[in-house]
Amino acid sequence: MLLQIPNVLTYEQVVQCRTMLSKADWADGKITAGHQSAKAKFNLQLPEEHPIAQQLSAMILDALNQNPLFISAALPLKIFPPLFNCYQSGGHFGLHVDNAIRDVQSLDGQRVIERVRTDISATLFLSQPDEYEGGELLIEDTYGAKSVKLPTGHMILYPSTSLHKVNPVTQGARVASFFWIQSLVREDAQRTVLFDLDQSIQQLSTVASEHPSLVQLTGVYHNLLRMWSNA
Repeated sequence: MLLQIPNVLTYEQVVQCRTMLSKADWADGKITAGHQSAKAKFNLQLPEEHPIAQQLSAMILDALNQNPLFISAALPLKIFPPLFNCYQSGGHFGLHVDNAIRDVQSLDGQRVIERVRTDISATLFLSQPDEYEGGELLIEDTYGAKSVKLPTGHMILYPSTSLHKVNPVTQGARVASFFWIQSLVREDAQRTVLFDLDQSIQQLSTVASEHPSLVQLTGVYHNLLRMWSNA
């Protein structure tokens, strides 16, 4: 399931992110790439332990925890702390699949705090589309490649099993946050069924809140979640 989630961050929060990131010391993006991905990755990235990365990551996590659409779609069990990257001057990321497991490191990098299975990948855009040329996120799915280039504060969710790439940025700079989610429900098809059912229940509750079928449908939702959850 590819899903756009609008307004994850407010305008004020985006401005705060951009202001702080403009003062940060960026590093080579290969620092978090796997062996194969490193051959295709050409961008800048803020180190995980950087104080600005830590502060902005906490802001994004707080916003996600308050976003009903994100919760409904991702059913998050664990979220890898958001990272930040910048593409400019021809920077790009060739076709690849994200690593299956990500290690959350201690701030000193000496130990693994926890491991996150990457079920869902997320990109939160921090640059307006007209601020840069190129830089589209291309995600392969059953029906071909989907091109994604969203306004600031908007986010795209997609299965981490998907082949995807970032086209070269030929002018300007594309700044974004990216991270991964380990879902309560591992299979994308099952998450899609649960998301569609949850959204339908919410819509019905606004027009027929007393209808007894709502209780039955809610029961179906929770029984499916109970059946498919691997928490």
